[in-house]
Amino acid sequence: MSKTLFDKVWDSHVVRKIEDGPDVFFIDRHFIHEVTSPVAFLGLKSRGVNVLYPQRTFATADHNTPTINQHLPVQDPLSANQLQALEDNAAEYGISHWGLGHQKNGIVHVVGPENGITLPGATIVCGDSHTSTHGAFGAIAFGIGTSEVEMVLSTQCIMQPKPKKMRINVNGQLSKGVGPKDVALYIIAQLTTSGGTGYFVEYAGDVFENMTMEGRMTVCNLSIEMGARGGMIAPDQTTFDFLEGRLYAPKGEAWTKAVEYWKTLKTDADAVFDSELNIKASDIEPMITYGTNPGMGIGITKHIPNANQVEGGAETYKKSLAYMGFHEDDVMIGKPIDYVFLGSCTNGRIEDFRAFAEIVKGRKKADNVTAWLVPGSHVVEAQIKEEGILDILTEAGFVLRQPGCSACLAMNDDKVPAGKYAVSTSNRNFEGRQGPGSRTLLASPIMAAAAAVTGKLTDPRELF
Repeated sequence: MSKTLFDKVWDSHVVRKIEDGPDVFFIDRHFIHEVTSPVAFLGLKSRGVNVLYPQRTFATADHNTPTINQHLPVQDPLSANQLQALEDNAAEYGISHWGLGHQKNGIVHVVGPENGITLPGATIVCGDSHTSTHGAFGAIAFGIGTSEVEMVLSTQCIMQPKPKKMRINVNGQLSKGVGPKDVALYIIAQLTTSGGTGYFVEYAGDVFENMTMEGRMTVCNLSIEMGARGGMIAPDQTTFDFLEGRLYAPKGEAWTKAVEYWKTLKTDADAVFDSELNIKASDIEPMITYGTNPGMGIGITKHIPNANQVEGGAETYKKSLAYMGFHEDDVMIGKPIDYVFLGSCTNGRIEDFRAFAEIVKGRKKADNVTAWLVPGSHVVEAQIKEEGILDILTEAGFVLRQPGCSACLAMNDDKVPAGKYAVSTSNRNFEGRQGPGSRTLLASPIMAAAAAVTGKLTDPRELF
């Protein structure tokens, strides 16, 4: 029987099928952080239960960590307590822990792939919705809730109904200035934020085959924003080259055997999907969001749609525009901005900083812009310095901060003030997501760089 990539990975991890119910599903890798794990560990302690496979769980501090002065005690009491709880729980149960100051510390969805913990054909969960990032390697990866974190810690399994399957094909050549983030935002704008509900998505076609691993991670990261359970891309030579030699990747003969297996992880030619979407790469231009969900996005040269051109209620649509201070038919180019955020599990990798630096090189940060440039890990931070990117950024008037989730979700001090506009390379633009009353415009690193040096929304293609 022909199978999709998703079927092959899912079916090989089913421990038991429950009639008319969910599958009991084995988890290969479990990532935990300081925000969604403390209550799960309290549950274990109250029941007197141990962590079944501590070597399959990896802890890192990222969500509410400061991005300056990480050598000093954390000032916020809640954050400090959560960070201490993570350290204590990891020590008590024998779990690997990369806390603040550790050379491997960083955003969970950056450090996992960076260290070869994320592997093709694996099942991966974390108490974080953007766990879908790891699907870029041909893994099934999805976010779980706190009670499920406890379930995985204690049993290494989770109970899950098998989602439906969707394939999104993007073929052709992307235009200059159009990157993975634009592809993802374009797809979400086409499908809406609920178009992928109930599905696990496979991304296929020339565009994804030609993408770097960093680009694939950006696309899979945003799968959740179209309502999908997760997204994945078939592993290939690009995947293997990225993983070879990394800390937790197989070595020697084990590597050779693993690659042989990974090469089988692709959708059979006659496999059937429940839904399929075809997109021409040439239809995608640099994207910008204008509303309060990631599906409210348009090409930078386009006008904001009228209420009668969009799905959903006109009243809700107009409320969203009112929150943003925008109007129907507005042109996006030229709108002034206040903040720029480069970072997050969506765009905090070395490739993102290279793209940003390409635009700002030889230019200066606009005086009206506050910029937070936050690497996804200490490894990325070191690469930025080694490649001379830091020199370019410093010369242009930018300051590099320390690794963490930062302004993606306003859990630390990196909060955008009420009423201010932030061009953000993160993944969500909900009301107040980056701080109470803040207004978020999701964009690629290139678009963010163009806004940072001009002080307004600018078509980045004009700056090449």
